Amino acid sequence: MAAHLQKVLAGALTSSLSMLTQTVRSAKWNVALKVAFFADVDADSDDDFKYEEVELEHNDDDESDNDRSEDLEATMRSLQKASIAGSTNGLAPSGPLPAGVTRRPEVIDDFIRNFLVKGGLNKTLETFEMEWYQLSSPAQSSLQQQPVADVYVQNQQLEAQLRAVQKELDNTRAIAEKTRESWDKIRKERDSHRMHHKRVAQEKNKLITDIKRLKAHYAQYEPTLRELKAKYESLMKEKTLTRLERDRLAAKVEALEAMSKSGAPSSAPINDRVASDRSGITPKPSAAAAAKRTTTALKGDAILPPNNRPNPLVERPVERARAKGFKLAKTFKGHHMPVSNLRMHPKKPIVATSSDDATWKLWSLPSGELIMSGDGHKDWVSGIDFHPSGTMLASSSGDCTVKLWSFEQSRCIHTFGDHTQAVWNVAYHDTGDFLSSCSLDHSARLWDLSSMRCRQTFRGHVDSVNETTWQPYTNVLCTASSDKTVSLWDARTSLCLQTFYGHSNSCNHAAFNPKGDTIASVDADGVVKLWDVRMVTERLTINVGPHPANKAAFDPSGEVLAIASEDGSIKCFQAHDSVPICELRGHEDAVQCLVFDNAGKYLVSGGSDHTFRLWSC
Repeated sequence: MAAHLQKVLAGALTSSLSMLTQTVRSAKWNVALKVAFFADVDADSDDDFKYEEVELEHNDDDESDNDRSEDLEATMRSLQKASIAGSTNGLAPSGPLPAGVTRRPEVIDDFIRNFLVKGGLNKTLETFEMEWYQLSSPAQSSLQQQPVADVYVQNQQLEAQLRAVQKELDNTRAIAEKTRESWDKIRKERDSHRMHHKRVAQEKNKLITDIKRLKAHYAQYEPTLRELKAKYESLMKEKTLTRLERDRLAAKVEALEAMSKSGAPSSAPINDRVASDRSGITPKPSAAAAAKRTTTALKGDAILPPNNRPNPLVERPVERARAKGFKLAKTFKGHHMPVSNLRMHPKKPIVATSSDDATWKLWSLPSGELIMSGDGHKDWVSGIDFHPSGTMLASSSGDCTVKLWSFEQSRCIHTFGDHTQAVWNVAYHDTGDFLSSCSLDHSARLWDLSSMRCRQTFRGHVDSVNETTWQPYTNVLCTASSDKTVSLWDARTSLCLQTFYGHSNSCNHAAFNPKGDTIASVDADGVVKLWDVRMVTERLTINVGPHPANKAAFDPSGEVLAIASEDGSIKCFQAHDSVPICELRGHEDAVQCLVFDNAGKYLVSGGSDHTFRLWSC
């Protein structure tokens, strides 16, 4: 095979050299192409191959060309000379050519030769070579002028374009898929928003209808309000006329007293019925008038004790509560709604709580264990109080009733329903025979627990009566009202003894100190006032605003005053000089009520956060 290839290459070399001689003068690229071909042939041939000298055809016209074409070396030298001459004449670029290697696919004839050699098709290869070089002869030189299409390069370019288009198509498909998903999501959101919009529109229309209905409903109250306002103005005028009449009668009484002192006869019934002093206190009835009024009591009614009883709390030595060291000891989740009121048991460490969930409960302290629960009111329970013996409990509610509960029987033993509106609070008399209550109907009532009836109705406030409490070991009842006043009442005669003016907003609560000579009252502006009962004057003013103050409580010594505030804190002050002691924080909402224990060792508070908390040192 190798010998055969050598013969073929020798014949091809002879033909190529003759063609090279003719084409050197016409085109440099033809010469370069043939030289490259011979170089490839020379490189592929065996080292021991002996080349025979080939005689070239002589041309008389150009002897120099024949000399240069004698062999391959002469041809290479002539090409080098031609390259140097071209560079000196400016044909070649002045600077160095940029280095670069471009790989191009092999030409068609080389591909066919390689394919035939690889497949062992020797006869076919010989036939191809003979026909190829015959066509390459000068007679067939026109075939060389025809360009051969570079199919491989075109195929590669087309494949590259196809890959680029395919990649772009894949990207477009991915973008289209994402767009479709986004469109589906947006469509779902559109449907959801459309549904919510329809719902909101329906709710809006419903609210508009309700507002119109409420406007029409409340428009019916305007004539009633105007009528009530006219009645109120008429009553205020009558009240003013009554005061003028009272002053006139007081002056007449003074004149009669002066006449009696000078020896003139006087009228005893008038002196018994009317008395006055220059301090402005409402005149007290005489003992005879009180006895006469008491004789109107029915059979079975209890009798109020005399007013001159001693107060055992005055002489009792009690240690002052160490409020400065109070800290939150325990928190008890006692109710499902805000805790409205608290009361300590008079003899045992037990606290009673009332709540807006219409129940009251008894808890042991300091463990906080539930002892008993009362459920019977139809609305929120606002006030509670223990019987002085500790065997009963009274409760007031928003259902306009006052209920008595027996611990021995574990049930409600009686219900008072004379109030026409919500009842805010209740308070037992120290004898345990009477119970007072205050209501939103502008009145306070005295209930006889022996005959189970209303003995007295205290009228005089022009707004809701928010608090009722007893002066210790007396028959004097104290009330605080939303008309910004605090009043003292004689329980025997239901007459107002004194009214304290000074608050600029609704009075929420009032409390006596243990000695009974000082009243602490709080209002919705956060103002706390201390009143001297004996001197009928204001002693101190403490401002804990701007949040409302809900309750006030004295410790057993009467020297520490604790204030329950709407801002969720408890503020403690010295009662005699209003010096701040401490501020207790722990409730998550407004503090509604608070009370000291009987020894002053700890403080219990209840709030709108549904809890009651124990504070101690």
